[in-house]
Amino acid sequence: MTAADRRPVPVDPETLHTSPVYAQGMLAPAGPLLFVGGQNGTDAEGNLLDGVEAQSAQAARNVLAVLEAGGTDLTHVVKLTILFVDGVDLGAAYAAVMPVWQGHRCAVSGMRVAGLGRPGALIEIEAIATVPAE
Repeated sequence: MTAADRRPVPVDPETLHTSPVYAQGMLAPAGPLLFVGGQNGTDAEGNLLDGVEAQSAQAARNVLAVLEAGGTDLTHVVKLTILFVDGVDLGAAYAAVMPVWQGHRCAVSGMRVAGLGRPGALIEIEAIATVPAE
């Protein structure tokens, strides 16, 4: 079985709307899973970037870095959970994430929250990904 054979597959029932951005569900092959903890828009030194666009793109890049370190990539992501501080422009946040995420579809949940653990953080992204067999 190749790594490509182990990629998660979107599940979009005909009775539900099909989104070009997210999947209604994801069928993940059996095997190791990587759970990526919540990533904020911080740089390599831990500095929080300014603004929702910069933080959103950086949070997505941070997820990609954890995926790579764990032996997988965005094509194996099954689920994203995105937390937004209440009042954040969701359109701007999603627009900043899309170029980093390269159009990969997966199951996504987005939630508005009163605040995040780090003061000044506007977004936090968690991921679950399969890890392909070598």
